[in-house]
Amino acid sequence: MLGLISTYGAGGRVMLPRGVYGPQEDTLLLRDALEREAVGFGSAVLDVGTGSGFLALAAARRGARVTAVDRARGAVLTTRLNAVLAGLRVEAVRGDLLAPAAGRRFDLILSNPPYVPAPCAGPPLRGPARAWDAGHDGRLFIDRLCDGTAGLLRPGGVLLLVQSALCGVHDTLERLERAGLPAGVTDRRLVPFGPVLASRRQWLLDRGLIAPGDEKEELVIIRAERAA
Repeated sequence: MLGLISTYGAGGRVMLPRGVYGPQEDTLLLRDALEREAVGFGSAVLDVGTGSGFLALAAARRGARVTAVDRARGAVLTTRLNAVLAGLRVEAVRGDLLAPAAGRRFDLILSNPPYVPAPCAGPPLRGPARAWDAGHDGRLFIDRLCDGTAGLLRPGGVLLLVQSALCGVHDTLERLERAGLPAGVTDRRLVPFGPVLASRRQWLLDRGLIAPGDEKEELVIIRAERAA
């Protein structure tokens, strides 16, 4: 079943079927970071974990040539539909993180990957939790992005990544540095726990990821750039 949700600014409006990850606080924070980048006609942009295609459409509206990747078939079909409805050209493909982009080079890579720490060590095989669960430390996908992004960026190319502070901001910065991508935090935003984190409060407490009384998590934007 499709529903129309309203969003703001360069993201426009998207159709959102049940089960497809829609624009939330992390998406909007990443959209704001995208708007500060020098993306225009002819820029090659890769959106990894595109969900509804919200960020892919935002980049396409600025004239970029956009490739959007998601491992969920529903997300890929939704992105294609939203691109058609918006009159924009987006190449939406199904695949595992960076694999569909192998051998190509981009000026900008965007990613809002699954990053929520979860009691299950591996990624969910099905269901909506595939959009957010990422192993005990929340780094199942972030580490792979850090390791594989440099080879897909053109000289001077940029990676914009959104994640929760619960899964280790310093770890991400160090891993990107080792991969040849000096990085820093450009944006921070505190948001109330959503239903998923609220339901895992005791588990998060037991693992030392939150303190008693915590009601908010910090979202961060990490920006990394390949040397020109």
